[in-house]
Amino acid sequence: MNERETLKINTQGHLEIGGADAVNLAKSFGTPLYVMDENYIRAMCRIYRDTIEKEYGGNGLVLYASKAFSCLAIYRIANSEGIGCDIVSGGELYTALHAGFPAEKMVLHGNNKLLDELTLALDHKIGLIVVDSYDELDTIDALAAERGRVQDVLIRVNPGVEAHTHRFIQTAKTDSKFGFSVSDGTAEKISAYALQKKNIRLKGYHCHIGSQIFEKKSFTTAVDKMVDFMKGMRDKLGFEAGVLNLGGGYGIWYTDEDAKVSCEGYADYLKAILARLKERADECGLKRPYILIEPGRSIVGEAGITLYTIGAIKDIPGVKKYVAVDGGMFDNPRYALYQAKYTAVLANRANEKPTEIVSIAGKCCESGDIVCADVALPAAKRGDILAVLSTGAYNYSMASNYNRNLIPPVVLVQDGKAEYIVKPQSYEDLIRNDVIPAKLK
Repeated sequence: MNERETLKINTQGHLEIGGADAVNLAKSFGTPLYVMDENYIRAMCRIYRDTIEKEYGGNGLVLYASKAFSCLAIYRIANSEGIGCDIVSGGELYTALHAGFPAEKMVLHGNNKLLDELTLALDHKIGLIVVDSYDELDTIDALAAERGRVQDVLIRVNPGVEAHTHRFIQTAKTDSKFGFSVSDGTAEKISAYALQKKNIRLKGYHCHIGSQIFEKKSFTTAVDKMVDFMKGMRDKLGFEAGVLNLGGGYGIWYTDEDAKVSCEGYADYLKAILARLKERADECGLKRPYILIEPGRSIVGEAGITLYTIGAIKDIPGVKKYVAVDGGMFDNPRYALYQAKYTAVLANRANEKPTEIVSIAGKCCESGDIVCADVALPAAKRGDILAVLSTGAYNYSMASNYNRNLIPPVVLVQDGKAEYIVKPQSYEDLIRNDVIPAKLK
């Protein structure tokens, strides 16, 4: 079903992920259930790591964009594969630290970092902080001074690249909430300001043009714009950037509307970026910068599936057929956010051909609670196990307890063996932090 063979159909006609029978997983762990294939995740880490080694002399570092999927185990896996991590909150930082991830290989992002987040980062001597405002720069400078240190930073630059993807996940347009614009001169002004700070060491720049992008041209255009900007900063300010973080955003397969990118295909994305960077840096007489990239979705997205049990089935003649499952927007809000599309299969009847088009409805009390709209399935029955594919990224990480539903657990599979990496919630967990004021007792 995909080129990394994480998914296959076994002799029983059941879907397998990472060698584990999905029907047996549903029986053993219950549903809804997130399932992640460890070998797939490790393979993707190595693709990016090895490409930088071969094509750029190892002068760079892969940063796993952990907002895609964050838990103790994923940080352990990323660290064991020799890559760094990109974090965007105090919670992600705390989790990574408790997983034993080295702080010097972390990069902290965010457009409105809180004081306690910056304090935690400085206290643990984080490698880099990506600056997104003047106030933030001043705060970092003050915190570093209090600790008698100089903190390395990058400045987030908005190069004005409009990547071909959903408008909600474009991040480098002129009107983006992220970064300092090249076109209006604010990126230059913040650079000059940063260079004046005693406890700040400006190492270079960061940009991120968006997510779920398949076109190489979008990435190479970003390289062109960033190199031109870096040359300008050298010529105008006498500052030559030693580090360039080009973000992530590489697309993955969700449906047959998307390209199926092979392992070699992801390496090709990065090869094109690195080749263009070397070419343009040499043309401009710049030292080739240390390169950082931030893949997240492409590392974990296709590594994951979500398993559900089918319940109510409602056929509205001549209109639509709904197949309801025991999950919904509380475990996958992406359809509600931006009409995300998925492929679904009946895990217990995976070798049967589709016979009808249905919409997979969740159990939340919302008309818009749809997991998959208009997907092809065999005639579904109550009790069937439904697998929604490519849910490893931005599903568990965006899950909530809406309607006081329980966030599903996560299991990690490898060579047919499965174990929890996030345990099931309980109803007791839902009320653990609730407090009844004295006047209501």
